[in-house]
Amino acid sequence: MSVATVSRILSGSYPAAPATRARVMRAVKELDYVANAHARALAGTPGKSIAVVLNSVISPHYAHVAQGVETQAAAEGRLCLIGTTGGDPERELAMVKFMREQHAEAVILVGNVVADDRYRERMSHYAHALAAIGSRLVLCGRPPLGPDVPAVVVEYDNAGGAFAATSHLLSAGHERILFVGSRPGYTTADGRLAGYRAALDAHRLPHDPALEVEGTMEWHEGYRMMKERLAAGPPDFTAVFCLNDLIAGGAHKALAERGLRVPDDVSMVGFDDLPPSLDLDLTTVHLPHEEVGRTAVRLALEHEARGGIPPHVTLGTHLVVRGSVRPRFR
Repeated sequence: MSVATVSRILSGSYPAAPATRARVMRAVKELDYVANAHARALAGTPGKSIAVVLNSVISPHYAHVAQGVETQAAAEGRLCLIGTTGGDPERELAMVKFMREQHAEAVILVGNVVADDRYRERMSHYAHALAAIGSRLVLCGRPPLGPDVPAVVVEYDNAGGAFAATSHLLSAGHERILFVGSRPGYTTADGRLAGYRAALDAHRLPHDPALEVEGTMEWHEGYRMMKERLAAGPPDFTAVFCLNDLIAGGAHKALAERGLRVPDDVSMVGFDDLPPSLDLDLTTVHLPHEEVGRTAVRLALEHEARGGIPPHVTLGTHLVVRGSVRPRFR
């Protein structure tokens, strides 16, 4: 057979006779043939793929979002390309550029990043470049880059979830609530801090900057922040709002080492509803992690087909009440 005939049969664009197709597919199987992706891209027929760029694949939050992306991509007949950045804006920009060169149908960015003016300008450029080739930039869990940037945005209600969790503590009589995990400039932390402060305002309580502790979003940071706080003197708080459940796990360990029990001595809430929240019987805010990933893929591909203004959706959160909060008034 001619090269052109075989190529058309493999691409599915040629109405070949069943016997001819069977001969080609038998040869493919016997030779263990795979198509050259680079040659296909040069010929203008790239493979269908979805790229997801994460801070980390170790964190349960990012892993669950990535699973949602993979699940929806598989349902849509796409393969997944995964890259990690460690939260480095320059590496993220480089990763987006690389995924564009791979002709990914969508490039999905998940996680925090400190977005200065230079970063926003370059990422906006990449969003336009992706749109120009029929692809789409998708921002997950972070705000839009601007009104004229062609990027799909899938957020979740960080501020609303933090407001609900803080209000739960306040309703139980706690007025001195330690906020563990503040990180200025990071959109997730800023949104949750805003919700915490809004709940205090709604209960006519001033927010005390001394009760806001800075740190990153890992277990060991929760342990460090709480250990250092307790080393400074007796607790000046009755409850703790942890930026996520990993921080809550570390903080819980530090409290236990000082002989303080949750919730008998200190009440605690977290955010994410991921391990170790069940092990700690932790009251926490549930995030629809996998739904974020599925929605990102679905909207990117639907928008590619429809065109128009890229959608911006916010997925809801809700409080999951367990046994880590104890009322103060008795």
